[in-house]
Amino acid sequence: MNMKSSNYVRIAVAVLVPAANWAVDRAAKLLALRFLKDREPIIFFDRLIVLAYAENEGAFLGMGGGWPSTVKTALLVVLPLVACLVGLGYALRPSVRLSVALCIFTIVGGGLGNLADRILNDFRVIDFMNFGIGPLRTGVLNVADLSVTFGAIALVLLEYYRPSKARFASS
Repeated sequence: MNMKSSNYVRIAVAVLVPAANWAVDRAAKLLALRFLKDREPIIFFDRLIVLAYAENEGAFLGMGGGWPSTVKTALLVVLPLVACLVGLGYALRPSVRLSVALCIFTIVGGGLGNLADRILNDFRVIDFMNFGIGPLRTGVLNVADLSVTFGAIALVLLEYYRPSKARFASS
């Protein structure tokens, strides 16, 4: 593949992966709103998976929910938006391996999903999934959170198992 077509592929992936992540997250949140809000939780596999509607006004596990709106705007909207833009800018560089860029685009897509909620819903993010075994449980989360988490895990694994000569950049 020549350099020009490689750049087109990278740009297409930069648009399609975050857009797909955002669309799946948005659809899941709308389904949660429609089928879970004001209803009893739906439980699968002896509480391994619990679906229950929740709105999170903060960040991870509700941290910051009571902060003043200027602080919330700075830390929960502006900072993540800047991080998404920096991530996109970095991942669009031709020296970054496409596999690494794909992980970053997945993280960005998840970040944009929650950012859209915060901007459109007065800082409230729709969460509806909880996983666990017995007393060991996750917080309540959404598809955007899964995109960020799995994108980050994949990125760490890609780099951990890559020869140490050229981490993150192509050789």
